Amino acid sequence: MTFFEFCEKYSLKPLSKGEDREIEGGFAGDLHSWAMAKAEENHVWFTIMGNINTVAVASLNDVAGVVLCQNSPMNRQALEKAQEEEINLYATDKSMFEMCALLYNEMNK
Repeated sequence: MTFFEFCEKYSLKPLSKGEDREIEGGFAGDLHSWAMAKAEENHVWFTIMGNINTVAVASLNDVAGVVLCQNSPMNRQALEKAQEEEINLYATDKSMFEMCALLYNEMNK
């Protein structure tokens, strides 16, 4: 399943779009140093941290996309940088737990 297919299926709101990518896994967490060490290329990163460091880690680790959970806000500077870098950034009102379960189920069909 691609990142865009996943986002469309679960009605996630686009904030910034780049290229569509095949999802190879997922990561959930808010500690940037941990995300930098553990989030992998083509993974979906679920977080509530809507700041410039999230954009930097997403770019560095080349994740398929970032999903801001629980209606977490993205600050203006970070959103502009995500758009400039063409990082897939979506938002949802669902919790990280719910989003991880949805992705897990999709990947294990």
